[in-house]
Amino acid sequence: MARVYNFSAGPSMLPESVLAKAAAEMLDYEGCGQSVMEMSHRSKVYEGIINGAEALLREVMNIPDNYKVLFLQGGASSQFAMIPMNLMTGSGKADFVLTGQWATKAQQEAARYGQANIVASSKDKTFSYIPKLDPDTFTKDADYFHICMNNTIYGTVYHELPQTGDVPLVADISSCILSAPIDVSKFGVLYAGAQKNMAPAGLTVVIIREDLIGKAMDITPTMFNYEIHAKNGSMYNTPPCYTIYMAKLVLEWVKNEIGGLDKMLVRNQKKADLLYSFLDSSAMFKGTVVPEDRSLMNVPFITGNEELDALFVKEATAAGFVNLKGHRSVGGMRASIYNAMPYEGVEKLVAFMKEFEAKNA
Repeated sequence: MARVYNFSAGPSMLPESVLAKAAAEMLDYEGCGQSVMEMSHRSKVYEGIINGAEALLREVMNIPDNYKVLFLQGGASSQFAMIPMNLMTGSGKADFVLTGQWATKAQQEAARYGQANIVASSKDKTFSYIPKLDPDTFTKDADYFHICMNNTIYGTVYHELPQTGDVPLVADISSCILSAPIDVSKFGVLYAGAQKNMAPAGLTVVIIREDLIGKAMDITPTMFNYEIHAKNGSMYNTPPCYTIYMAKLVLEWVKNEIGGLDKMLVRNQKKADLLYSFLDSSAMFKGTVVPEDRSLMNVPFITGNEELDALFVKEATAAGFVNLKGHRSVGGMRASIYNAMPYEGVEKLVAFMKEFEAKNA
């Protein structure tokens, strides 16, 4: 069958040129006679892959030299424990802004290891906005300040970062990594599950400032200690080898085919503008996020009628627009338009939505 337009929140679609290259190299990677899937992670060939992936990530994201890049397992959710275990060792306090399910889970996990203060929340309106922050409410001696940059479920994103002073800013960028330029130097730690913009599921990337490494709690398991992974070049144990290889292919695509993150932002803005413009003009479909906090990656929308929502999802799926059903906590629909979604995918979705509206008005 023909490939569908996959609007899944993750794992998400990958660039077709990346999938084609991976397919071509499946049985024999660059003449070595074996697949990356069956290759020793200690081999010279694989060393070239993992080092190449890190070098590309550093180049594409312009990561300063005083930051370590770690390729880890366990998903972004494992970082909810790793971060406090490694960072919450000074005052034993950290600040959190709750803008959705993942920020909330990060706060709840950190509360097991120290004082996890909630400085602001948008739960009162189903996380449909980014709360305004007052620096006077921040904990002055906090070990870190945590945010979820882009909220996959609720479709919000930070356009302005919290001003945390000397307190390291920590951000979950799982659903916006590689979607736009980001000033890494403004953060102490950035972390991301790779399965939205970088690679298939199985890889978690951590970008951490070197001075924050080496302070882990005594109770920290060896596998949860950033210092162990940093000293061993992300190969203390067998890393997610194939997923790192796929991330390298995606980074090559970002650099060579797209032309870097500045051009990626232009591409993503164009897609989002098309969809939001239709939602703002539609009599049937409405976006659920306040306009000033809208995400470029995740676009939730509703009709206001649950039966109509269900009919739309059913007919859209039959037409080749899959995974549009919204998260159960929001309802309605959600179009995740990550990097690999082509403009024509959004264009055709909007055309389908217009037809559906005309037919069901």
